Amino acid sequence: MVGAMPVTVAQATGRRKTSVARLWLRPGSGKFMVNDYPAEKYFGGHHRQRLDVLSPLKEAKLESQYDIHALVDGGGVSGQAGAIRHALARAVATLGEPLQKLMRQHGFLTRDSRMVERKKYGQPKARKRFQFSKR
Repeated sequence: MVGAMPVTVAQATGRRKTSVARLWLRPGSGKFMVNDYPAEKYFGGHHRQRLDVLSPLKEAKLESQYDIHALVDGGGVSGQAGAIRHALARAVATLGEPLQKLMRQHGFLTRDSRMVERKKYGQPKARKRFQFSKR
Protein backbone atom coordinates (compact mmCIF):
# COMPACT_ATOMS: atom_id res chain seq x y z
CA MET A 1 0.00 0.00 0.00
CA VAL A 2 1.97 2.93 -1.29
CA GLY A 3 1.13 6.25 0.32
CA ALA A 4 -0.97 4.76 3.12
CA MET A 5 -0.27 6.05 6.61
CA PRO A 6 0.92 3.37 9.03
CA VAL A 7 -1.28 2.61 12.01
CA THR A 8 0.51 4.18 14.94
CA VAL A 9 0.19 2.66 18.37
CA ALA A 10 1.72 4.68 21.17
CA GLN A 11 2.52 2.81 24.39
CA ALA A 12 3.52 4.51 27.65
CA THR A 13 3.87 3.96 31.38
CA GLY A 14 2.76 6.42 34.05
CA ARG A 15 3.20 6.52 37.82
CA ARG A 16 1.58 8.36 40.72
CA LYS A 17 1.84 7.54 44.45
CA THR A 18 1.93 3.71 44.47
CA SER A 19 -0.04 3.26 41.23
CA VAL A 20 1.45 2.18 37.92
CA ALA A 21 -0.44 2.47 34.61
CA ARG A 22 0.40 0.94 31.24
CA LEU A 23 -1.46 2.60 28.39
CA TRP A 24 -1.94 2.03 24.66
CA LEU A 25 -3.14 4.83 22.36
CA ARG A 26 -4.57 3.77 18.98
CA PRO A 27 -6.34 5.77 16.25
CA GLY A 28 -10.07 5.29 16.72
CA SER A 29 -13.32 6.85 17.86
CA GLY A 30 -12.53 7.92 21.44
CA LYS A 31 -13.26 4.68 23.31
CA PHE A 32 -11.62 4.67 26.77
CA MET A 33 -11.13 1.37 28.62
CA VAL A 34 -9.48 0.93 32.04
CA ASN A 35 -8.76 -2.65 33.20
CA ASP A 36 -11.29 -3.92 30.61
CA TYR A 37 -14.07 -1.64 31.93
CA PRO A 38 -15.33 1.57 30.34
CA ALA A 39 -13.74 4.54 32.14
CA GLU A 40 -17.16 5.85 33.23
CA LYS A 41 -17.86 2.57 35.03
CA TYR A 42 -14.33 2.12 36.41
CA PHE A 43 -14.18 5.59 38.01
CA GLY A 44 -17.89 5.50 38.94
CA GLY A 45 -18.90 8.59 40.91
CA HIS A 46 -15.40 10.07 40.83
CA HIS A 47 -16.25 12.67 38.20
CA ARG A 48 -13.19 14.84 38.88
CA GLN A 49 -10.80 11.94 38.30
CA ARG A 50 -12.47 11.15 34.97
CA LEU A 51 -12.01 14.74 33.79
CA ASP A 52 -8.44 14.87 35.13
CA VAL A 53 -7.44 11.71 33.26
CA LEU A 54 -8.55 13.09 29.89
CA SER A 55 -6.99 16.54 30.32
CA PRO A 56 -3.90 15.78 28.14
CA LEU A 57 -6.15 14.84 25.20
CA LYS A 58 -8.35 17.90 25.75
CA GLU A 59 -5.35 20.23 25.69
CA ALA A 60 -4.09 18.58 22.49
CA LYS A 61 -7.63 18.68 20.99
CA LEU A 62 -7.54 14.94 20.20
CA GLU A 63 -10.51 13.72 22.35
CA SER A 64 -12.40 11.69 19.74
CA GLN A 65 -9.49 10.69 17.49
CA TYR A 66 -7.85 7.98 19.61
CA ASP A 67 -8.92 4.88 21.53
CA ILE A 68 -7.29 4.39 24.94
CA HIS A 69 -6.68 1.08 26.66
CA ALA A 70 -5.11 1.31 30.12
CA LEU A 71 -4.06 -1.32 32.65
CA VAL A 72 -3.56 0.16 36.11
CA ASP A 73 -2.47 -1.48 39.34
CA GLY A 74 -1.88 -0.39 42.94
CA GLY A 75 -3.04 2.53 45.03
CA GLY A 76 -6.47 4.12 45.16
CA VAL A 77 -8.70 6.01 42.76
CA SER A 78 -6.77 9.29 42.89
CA GLY A 79 -3.36 7.65 42.42
CA GLN A 80 -4.63 5.48 39.58
CA ALA A 81 -6.17 8.47 37.82
CA GLY A 82 -2.89 10.37 38.13
CA ALA A 83 -0.92 7.40 36.79
CA ILE A 84 -3.23 7.08 33.77
CA ARG A 85 -2.96 10.83 33.11
CA HIS A 86 0.85 10.63 33.24
CA ALA A 87 0.89 7.64 30.85
CA LEU A 88 -1.58 9.33 28.49
CA ALA A 89 0.52 12.49 28.36
CA ARG A 90 3.65 10.44 27.61
CA ALA A 91 1.83 8.57 24.82
CA VAL A 92 0.52 11.82 23.28
CA ALA A 93 4.03 13.31 23.47
CA THR A 94 5.37 10.49 21.26
CA LEU A 95 3.00 11.55 18.45
CA GLY A 96 5.08 14.60 17.53
CA GLU A 97 7.37 17.38 18.69
CA PRO A 98 4.64 20.10 18.94
CA LEU A 99 2.53 17.82 21.13
CA GLN A 100 5.52 17.03 23.33
CA LYS A 101 6.12 20.75 23.90
CA LEU A 102 2.42 21.25 24.68
CA MET A 103 2.42 18.41 27.23
CA ARG A 104 5.58 19.83 28.85
CA GLN A 105 4.10 23.36 29.03
CA HIS A 106 1.02 22.12 30.88
CA GLY A 107 3.13 20.02 33.27
CA PHE A 108 1.67 16.66 32.24
CA LEU A 109 5.04 14.99 31.65
CA THR A 110 6.41 15.73 35.12
CA ARG A 111 6.04 12.77 37.46
CA ASP A 112 4.33 13.82 40.71
CA SER A 113 6.81 12.51 43.28
CA ARG A 114 4.66 13.09 46.38
CA MET A 115 4.30 9.91 48.42
CA VAL A 116 2.78 9.03 51.78
CA GLU A 117 5.21 9.83 54.60
CA ARG A 118 6.13 6.84 56.73
CA LYS A 119 5.07 6.45 60.35
CA LYS A 120 7.86 7.12 62.86
CA TYR A 121 8.45 5.14 66.04
CA GLY A 122 7.41 6.81 69.29
CA GLN A 123 4.59 8.63 67.48
CA PRO A 124 1.02 7.61 66.69
CA LYS A 125 1.28 8.75 63.03
CA ALA A 126 3.86 10.24 60.67
CA ARG A 127 3.87 13.70 62.27
CA LYS A 128 1.38 13.55 65.12
CA ARG A 129 2.97 13.38 68.58
CA PHE A 130 1.62 11.88 71.77
CA GLN A 131 0.28 14.49 74.19
CA PHE A 132 3.04 16.07 76.29
CA SER A 133 2.46 16.30 80.02
CA LYS A 134 4.75 18.45 82.17
CA ARG A 135 3.50 16.92 85.42
